[in-house]
Amino acid sequence: MKSKFDLIRSYSDEMTSLFESLLPAKADNTVYGSKIPIYVFAILAFVSAVRSCIHIFAPDGGAASIAGIDLSAAGATGTIFAFALWGSAQLVYALIQLAVAFRYRSLVPAMYLLLFIETLLRMLVGHLKPVPFLHTAPGAIGNYLILPLALVMLIWSLRR
Repeated sequence: MKSKFDLIRSYSDEMTSLFESLLPAKADNTVYGSKIPIYVFAILAFVSAVRSCIHIFAPDGGAASIAGIDLSAAGATGTIFAFALWGSAQLVYALIQLAVAFRYRSLVPAMYLLLFIETLLRMLVGHLKPVPFLHTAPGAIGNYLILPLALVMLIWSLRR
């Protein structure tokens, strides 16, 4: 029979192994186990890219035509819902950024490129689908700071 110490050590070893599987010390192109999850992940990424393009380029952003939101009735509720969804995506992106900052620093240049592209796309959407504002949102001002900062930091991070 295992002692409490052995059970705790076993649990600790399992948690360490799980952590190393989820966040390995080195980010590379090694595949452990089956390649099927990689292929499914690539398909999901493609679907996400198509879905994102629909939200950007469809006249209604896909809100009514795809999601079935009654835009005449949704009003403020629909706007709040959309901002909550956007917040959840921002949170996931922030978690990825933190993982890169603290665990995968070799990916910082790639993340600066993504930040530049993401900021540029948000600015593009603002021009493609303008809406009336009561005042200038902090994010609108921040875009003009983040865009050049991300570009400068990208170039700086690529220097050896």
